[in-house]
Amino acid sequence: MPDTLAPQTIVASPADGVAAVDRALCIATELAQASSPLTLADLARRTGMYKSTLLRLLASLARAGLVVHRSDKRYALGPLAFLFGRSFDLTYGLKEGIQPVLEWLVGKGTESPSFHVRHGKEARLCLFRIDSGHSTLDRVRAGDVLPLNRGAAGKVLHAFAPGLPAAADVPLLYTSFGERDPLCGALAAPVFGPAGILLGALSLSGPLERFSDLAVQRMNSLLFTAAENATRTLGGQWPVVVSRLAG
Repeated sequence: MPDTLAPQTIVASPADGVAAVDRALCIATELAQASSPLTLADLARRTGMYKSTLLRLLASLARAGLVVHRSDKRYALGPLAFLFGRSFDLTYGLKEGIQPVLEWLVGKGTESPSFHVRHGKEARLCLFRIDSGHSTLDRVRAGDVLPLNRGAAGKVLHAFAPGLPAAADVPLLYTSFGERDPLCGALAAPVFGPAGILLGALSLSGPLERFSDLAVQRMNSLLFTAAENATRTLGGQWPVVVSRLAG
């Protein structure tokens, strides 16, 4: 028998507040993962919600400052999202936990270290970066938005599903040689936070010519140690290692 009750026709009850919150958070998540502001039609397509339902929830989110309705009729995250992000950074000390690790890697003579996070469904953002001591460098900079489906850091962010703890059988070290840039190589490993949630990918990148087998072996060992130390500093637990290296 078909269900004849459309979502907007259900009579409200005290328990319905949970569903409304779930829907509102779904909207905020879609906006956070989008690479640009979304129209109402975009949100309807992404969430599967009726436009009338979306408008009611968006009005509440806008009053709270979590969403803004722009002059071009598109929706984007509002100032409350920035406060959430700043609070998260202060609580877990993301920069304080990552920056010393980047400096330690440079001190060990590795290629340039950086830290990447997801930026929408198909991209990643370089959040922190320090240049190595070598005379020639790759072109990655803090603030760069890069593809998620190419490069060692992208492989890490793709391997660990957002919001889910690490599985014991997933490799912890990833490599890429000439994938995103034919002249560059990279190594990457995950950094986890509380409850085993992925915080981002710690990466070493530079000119491909310096990624000899011996150099990769040495940097993989240093990167593994750095990622484990960063994880513990940020309140995470390093997974039990089953497989360290993936291509």
